[in-house]
Amino acid sequence: MSIRNILVAFNGSDSAVSALKYAVSLAGDDAHVTALLAHSTHQTVNSNDAWVPAKAREIIQQANADILDTIATRFESLRSSFDLGDRLTFQRAAGRVDAVLAECARGYDLLVVGQDRGEGVDEHVTLHPDRIALMSGRPILIVPRGYDAQASHTHAVMAWDGGRAAARALSDSLGLLEAQGRVTVLTIGDTPTPRPVSEVLLQLTRHGVTANHQSIVAEPGMARALLAYCREQDPCLLVMGAYEHSKFREDFLGGVTARVLRDTPIPVLLSH
Repeated sequence: MSIRNILVAFNGSDSAVSALKYAVSLAGDDAHVTALLAHSTHQTVNSNDAWVPAKAREIIQQANADILDTIATRFESLRSSFDLGDRLTFQRAAGRVDAVLAECARGYDLLVVGQDRGEGVDEHVTLHPDRIALMSGRPILIVPRGYDAQASHTHAVMAWDGGRAAARALSDSLGLLEAQGRVTVLTIGDTPTPRPVSEVLLQLTRHGVTANHQSIVAEPGMARALLAYCREQDPCLLVMGAYEHSKFREDFLGGVTARVLRDTPIPVLLSH
């Protein structure tokens, strides 16, 4: 997949800034980046109710507008540090935040979001990357707060279990993997190596990527083993399928996807 059109979820948080910087680093000389401020119109108290004084309505409306304007101002303060010109744009869209981002992402090659781990972001602009990944039908790239997009790395890593979601992630990430040039296809646990792994290596090789297979033990659990590998080997990107089992089951049991998203030290590309 050639990356030419990138959407960034920008809610003004430090994680969103990291996501924007990462997206700009992917843009190169010809891709376009759109920063989207998706915001909710939900109000704890309906300011349109008849009993709400007119002055109170004005205060509520102004407070909401100030939140959004502050986020837009932060974006504008960053714009001059990027050399994208009119290839970098900013938009606002109202609605249910996750749904807005999921729907908009369908018209882009890639959606880049920040990790947003308890940063005190206003509820009107709070997003949930895992929900967006399930709804959008597009690859979602989650960037940890403070991640250095310009750091040098030797390879990317792909978590492979032979499943449908992993196959989708492989297809969605090919453009990024081709740019990196070297990929480790990682299998985890004592189960037999998934049958298509040799075909995956061949697929990557035919796309000009140097690929090798490595297997690690699932101790002290699959997610922790994967995170430990990423911390020790410091790849530039982790590619994985999202929620091969139901999201409810993963959330209830503390599944691999949820734990990786919460604790990853590197960018993660999710596909479902």
